[in-house]
Amino acid sequence: MAAYEYSALDAQGRQKKGLIEGDTPRHARQLLRERGLTPLDVTQVSEGRVHGGSPFTRGGSISTAELALFTRQLAILVRSGLPLDEALTAVSEQSEGKRVKRIALGVRAGVVEGNALAHSLNQFPNAFPTLFRATVEAGEQSGKLDYILERLADYVERRQQLKSRVSLALIYPVILTVVALGVVVALLTYVVPQVVGVFDSIGAQLPLLTRALIAVSNFLREWGIYLLILIAIGVFVFTRMMRAAPFRRRVHLFVLRLPLIGRLTRGSNTGRFTRTLGILFGSGVPILDAMRIGTQVVSNLPMREAIDDAALKVREGASLSRSLAASKLFPPITVHLIASGEASGRLDEMLDRSAENQEREVEMLVQTTVSIFEPALIVVMGGIVLLIVLAILVPIFDLNQLVK
Repeated sequence: MAAYEYSALDAQGRQKKGLIEGDTPRHARQLLRERGLTPLDVTQVSEGRVHGGSPFTRGGSISTAELALFTRQLAILVRSGLPLDEALTAVSEQSEGKRVKRIALGVRAGVVEGNALAHSLNQFPNAFPTLFRATVEAGEQSGKLDYILERLADYVERRQQLKSRVSLALIYPVILTVVALGVVVALLTYVVPQVVGVFDSIGAQLPLLTRALIAVSNFLREWGIYLLILIAIGVFVFTRMMRAAPFRRRVHLFVLRLPLIGRLTRGSNTGRFTRTLGILFGSGVPILDAMRIGTQVVSNLPMREAIDDAALKVREGASLSRSLAASKLFPPITVHLIASGEASGRLDEMLDRSAENQEREVEMLVQTTVSIFEPALIVVMGGIVLLIVLAILVPIFDLNQLVK
């Protein structure tokens, strides 16, 4: 039985849209007629019918919060002993989002046809990325599907929480920066010309600070629009060049060498990779396959290449910790925790601990940077406003001498 998205007319001629399950499109139309509806369009739910945003892959179909809720609800229902098809039906009924409802019924249709859950999830690769599907497949093979689903839900929720905390920490500085720049531009392009225009008729030489302020104001008024166009062109060209792997690699390598940004980039990518590797390896996925899948959550190209090189060394018999340490791109504490996990036979636990350590460090770095940036920005803006005020007031104080 498959899921179909329909558009139909009721007895009053009003258009109705929704989802219905049926063996064939003809069967779905018959069920609609039995409900007193006149079917207009009946289309089977598929990947091509669902669009939106995904936290793991580009061009996905559901958000991180929706994926976490879907996974958590499914894990609870499966652990309670409910059959998988009924659990998916319950999830679709409880979901308020149409995209999640479509996907849940689409997955259920595959399960009802006798397919494994992982195989049914493959119908929606943008909604359920490789990490998700590989972990579910491992859970089905090991008979611990409910436990694996709960770990996946914890993973997605943790990433959503970290992303939300970082975003909330950055909202105020971004707004403050935009407002500050807007105020300065408004002062230089509108207020300053109006005020200093009274000195044009004096004919005397103005103070250096005032002349510099007038020069900056004139430049922004005459060339500001061209400057914006030039910046837009530069951003467009840079974006196009970033599509080329060699240029993107050089940029990513330069980012890793920056004092603070490099540390944040290294920590965030390491945290995502070790968390993913811990879930996959703990679920029974072979370490080489887990490393291959784990590279998909690493956005920095040199670090991704370092993981690929480490996988080759692991395949040849080297330890994971030494293979990752050879690139010198991963934090030493992560390497030591992995080495401890390999020695004690608790690699998945040490990977999770490493991920938690990196996530805490990234969050603390962001909060510390923001706490320093906010007062620094206020001081800088105060200094700029002070210079503007002095450039205007100094000629006024010396007005008598300028007239003479």
